[in-house]
Amino acid sequence: MLESIGAVLGKFSSLHINILFLLGLALFGGTIGGRIFQKLRIPQVVGYITIGIIIGTSGLKIIDREVLTALQPFNYFALGLIGFMIGRELKKEVFIKHGRQLVNVLMFEGVTSFILVSIFVSVLGMFIFKDVKLACALGLLLGAISSATAPAATTDVLWEYKTRGPLTRTVLSIVALDDGLALLLFAFASSIASRLIGHAHESMFKLLNQPLYEIGGSIIIGVASGWLLIKILKLHTQREKILAFSLGTVSLALGLSLALHVDMLLAAMTLGMIIVNYAPETNKKMFELVEGFTPPIYILFFVLVGAKLDVSKMSLPIIILALVYLIGRSAGKSIGANLGARISKMPESVQKYLPLCLFSQAGVAIGLSIVAAQAFPDQIGNAIIIVITATTFVVQLIGPPLTKLAVVKAKEVGLNVTEEDLIQRYKVEDVMDANYPLISEDMKLPAILRVFSESNNYYYPVVAGDKRMLGIVSVDGIRHAFVATGLSDLVVAVDIIEPYETTVNPKSPLSVAKELLDDNDLNYLPVVEKGDKLAGFLERRALDKLISMKIMELQEHAKSLE
Repeated sequence: MLESIGAVLGKFSSLHINILFLLGLALFGGTIGGRIFQKLRIPQVVGYITIGIIIGTSGLKIIDREVLTALQPFNYFALGLIGFMIGRELKKEVFIKHGRQLVNVLMFEGVTSFILVSIFVSVLGMFIFKDVKLACALGLLLGAISSATAPAATTDVLWEYKTRGPLTRTVLSIVALDDGLALLLFAFASSIASRLIGHAHESMFKLLNQPLYEIGGSIIIGVASGWLLIKILKLHTQREKILAFSLGTVSLALGLSLALHVDMLLAAMTLGMIIVNYAPETNKKMFELVEGFTPPIYILFFVLVGAKLDVSKMSLPIIILALVYLIGRSAGKSIGANLGARISKMPESVQKYLPLCLFSQAGVAIGLSIVAAQAFPDQIGNAIIIVITATTFVVQLIGPPLTKLAVVKAKEVGLNVTEEDLIQRYKVEDVMDANYPLISEDMKLPAILRVFSESNNYYYPVVAGDKRMLGIVSVDGIRHAFVATGLSDLVVAVDIIEPYETTVNPKSPLSVAKELLDDNDLNYLPVVEKGDKLAGFLERRALDKLISMKIMELQEHAKSLE
């Protein structure tokens, strides 16, 4: 008996180290967690992260640090795709029109956060470490890191709720640009901190030159990759090849960025920005293909983010330090964003709700904390790693719900929809014509012509006395009837009806009707209930007109928010 139990445990252990098994578990669990949280009206990303915490280093430890290290390339790829998709929002016409406003907001929210965190942490650090220089060095480093905002969780909420408007545009631009600001502030803070605690082994020029190298190198890689992809897309139009080349180019840009030690997220954003601005013929199709590929990638990424978080290394002084950092960062982001939006005379919705969208912190902040830990070992390095890890845990959970609250209050939810999104919202009965002109089976040709003259439709259902569907009379069918016979008074509807190929139920999703129209190359669909009883009629042109009108209404509403 014991031997069999041991064998089972041995098999489970072998599964535990199987990367494919763990990826499947993370994807399956993350999807369920996201769905549960969505039912609770909480953004899905919180569910993904929560599942990661449960199965990761803070929970059941099914996914351990060894596995997380092995999956690091996947995290890079996922983060690169997120950056690439953010890049498509950085359209040159937006920067031409709103560039000065965006720069004002960026500088105010980033620098105000830097100043407040630096002051708060420095003052508290004096009591914890009993060393003014050490406390000031820690304050400056954490202040610089606090200026970074994580794009992934924030943009996931915006995409989930199909938002569009001035607040959405501002958020996407800010989270895309403040990586560069964070790098510059960190270089400034690092150079001063080094001199405060006597670790200044590098020249000031080199310390300040590093962020310029990282930013410039990232932009060059993004531009070159974008130019390459545009050239390739001009030669290939097949969907499979477009997707393969797009993902391949993103991977190349990310790999080159890692090899040259530059910011890969900024490189991916630049790549997306180049495509959306300089490949007008193909960028929409390409981004749609990549977007369809990304959902499972995003789920795994956020589950792994949650799995990384380890809350077991917290002492009381560090908890207090993390709390002060969190207060300073939140206040700085909120005050700075509001002040920058007011000075720039941005719409009221941006002034009021932008602060709620800038809480998330992850990739760049964690990366800078690791750099700081390597450059400043011992007390400062350990404190920075634990503070950033702990606060990331908190803001990654509260950030998405606050972002959702902001876009709901700003009335931007559901304004960025496609034809497919709208079709998914409706059932057939919502859009069918229930009062469509009908032709009875014994109606004579002159009466049929009167029906035709009173309507601009092309197809007319022919029904029996109990409204049972019999067939179709079309404009072309009437024309042929005139050619075939001169006995128009003797011709009735049943003599000229055409068979119908298929029908749809009024309770069916509209997507089912659209698929039937497309797959069978039809221009109409009879909508019938049980026993082939006609409930309504659906013409393709009426459906297309409805969808176009709805999209135009949403676009006009988004414009009205400016």
